[in-house]
Amino acid sequence: MRVVLDLNVLLISLPVASPYRPIFDALREGRFELAVSTDILLEYHEKLSEKTTPGIADNVVKLLLSLDNVILQTVYSGLGAMHNDPDDNKYVDCTLWSGSDHLVSEDRHFLILRDIGFPVVSVLRIDDFLGLVRVLP
Repeated sequence: MRVVLDLNVLLISLPVASPYRPIFDALREGRFELAVSTDILLEYHEKLSEKTTPGIADNVVKLLLSLDNVILQTVYSGLGAMHNDPDDNKYVDCTLWSGSDHLVSEDRHFLILRDIGFPVVSVLRIDDFLGLVRVLP
């Protein structure tokens, strides 16, 4: 299974004591694929630097790029579907270009994707994705 993780999903899956830590652990163990674009990695780094330290942000991004199951996806053009939050287009575009099965997010802005008939973008809430991760081999 290949997914794109919204920034907030990554952030809440990092702390060891988080109930969502199994998501990050499953990623490190190679139990699912994560697609990221350069824009997504830059946002991950920026927000992690703000919430922790630049050194921690560097380490997380380096770890992600070192994993065989993390795909650095080039995005050649954008759909522009997220007119209610254009900054989130990077997640939708990466999901489409990478052929990801799901975009995992708690952001309600992504609900507008339900109204788009084509292309179909499956948006999973974090609890639903956590349930899937727990049954992955």
